Amino acid sequence: MDTPLYTLPAGPAGDTVGSRRDRVYALLREEVLSGRIAPYTRLGEVRLAERFGVSRTPVREALARLHSDGLVERRENGFRISVPDLDALRDLYELRVTLELRGIARAVEDPAVEHDRGILGALRERWEALAADPPEPDASFVLLDEDFHADLSRASGNRALTESLVSVNRRIRRVRMYDFLTRDRITATVTEHLAIVGHLLDGDPGAAHRALHAHVGASREVVLERARRALTRMALHPRTP
Repeated sequence: MDTPLYTLPAGPAGDTVGSRRDRVYALLREEVLSGRIAPYTRLGEVRLAERFGVSRTPVREALARLHSDGLVERRENGFRISVPDLDALRDLYELRVTLELRGIARAVEDPAVEHDRGILGALRERWEALAADPPEPDASFVLLDEDFHADLSRASGNRALTESLVSVNRRIRRVRMYDFLTRDRITATVTEHLAIVGHLLDGDPGAAHRALHAHVGASREVVLERARRALTRMALHPRTP
């Protein structure tokens, strides 16, 4: 059975097929990335068109874009939510590690490269608040985690690195979100984030690099084990808690 979706918000006057397609695409993409649609769910054009109150054309075009994004796969009976395979996850996790570490490595290699202290100060304040009042374990915590790493990368001053990191994190979000279902993982993440930021604010990028390396699990074995655990959780708990 298809997972219920939100109704498409009403568009502005002069609403066109293109704008309806874009809105259907944006909504479906968020549903997929947030985990509110279970793995393997079939996305039927007719049902979606009825749900959104549009013709099948914008739905079909939105699904084609999601297919290009790698978020859905085409089957004989239509599109279904795709579940990344272990090999693809391994490659994406390794790319993520490389991008994460490179932001701080620039400062280690060249003392003239300085992180934006304004961004770092705001990060520390935000995560100190989370340390004081930890959120309940929930898959949506992955969004806070992604924001932290994007801001940390942004503070390094290399926009291309940040854009690439944000893109990779979106692609592995459906698996990573299952890493935040226990209180100890939330607590450890908050503590490790504060340690990384603290090292940078103390002017010690070397210590920050080591802490970040341990935090993101740079070794191939850690990467693969995390991916295996996440895929197992997706199989056992197909819907976001």
